Amino acid sequence: MGLKETITEDMKKALRAKDTERLGAIRMLLAAVQRRELDERTTLDDAAVMAVAEKLIKQSREAATLFEQGGRVDLVDKENREIVVWQAYLPEPLDHQALEKMVRDALAEASASSMKDMGKVMSVLKPKLQGRADMASVSKIVKTLLGG
Repeated sequence: MGLKETITEDMKKALRAKDTERLGAIRMLLAAVQRRELDERTTLDDAAVMAVAEKLIKQSREAATLFEQGGRVDLVDKENREIVVWQAYLPEPLDHQALEKMVRDALAEASASSMKDMGKVMSVLKPKLQGRADMASVSKIVKTLLGG
């Protein structure tokens, strides 16, 4: 069963359990997946569904930061609970040491020696790290290792 089908089954379970908060988060994810499928006129594979979930997580983190600055703790909590639901559909995140090792391997694979090679390194890393690491933190590690 694909990731999209798993999400649909989880939506049905949340509906039966009358878990409205979880149901809302799952419906939001499915709506985003369906919107992207309509826009691209295609059926998304698991990697693309994970990318949609990552995008929602990133948007919610940004929103939570803004709500926190505005003193809206209730909305911060809501965003954080949605993030937890969506993260369940992503693979287990890598720890810092494993991430740094993958970056070092990618630097060697891309024969990177300066900041000019950052694009090459990131293009090697992105498919390997899909859903397993925040690409902003990966970028910081690459910059540090390239001396930038």
